[in-house]
Amino acid sequence: MNPIDIINEFYAPGSRAHGITVRHGEDVARKAVAVARRVPHLLPDIDFIREAAMLHDIAIFLTDTPGLDCRGAYPYVCHGYLGRELLEERNLPRHALVCERHVGIGISAEDVRRHNLPLPQRDMMPLSIEEKIVCFADKFYSKESRSTEPEKSVEEIVRSIARYGADKAAIFQSWLELFGP
Repeated sequence: MNPIDIINEFYAPGSRAHGITVRHGEDVARKAVAVARRVPHLLPDIDFIREAAMLHDIAIFLTDTPGLDCRGAYPYVCHGYLGRELLEERNLPRHALVCERHVGIGISAEDVRRHNLPLPQRDMMPLSIEEKIVCFADKFYSKESRSTEPEKSVEEIVRSIARYGADKAAIFQSWLELFGP
């Protein structure tokens, strides 16, 4: 399976949104594979991680995110579960779960209720080691811009995640201990 072929189904090659999706996927895939190689004792599926990282944001085109040149009907927070639907239609169930479970540090059913999020009322937390690695690696990169410092610092990530609760920051900290920076 070639992730670029799937991306090309939804994004016009050469478009800004296509470039953002591919570049961000490549950044996350590179980081995720490096992380996976640091934890061979956890038996991560590196080929799957590379593919899933490339596809984790496949559904941003369905969101109303003009900064990413996406003019869909849904709020950005919906791109995870929408990506799951797209990839399940293509018989890629494991990749689909990475899409749904990578948003934030994962979103619980309680988060959906507490914050009145426009999401299905279910847990969307990363469970497999591959899901956790892709979610972790994603936090180091922004889709909206590439600054002179292409990778976010751990401090920036922790500060950003802490806005969503101490429990979310604690999850990221546990991943840092497991995976390294």
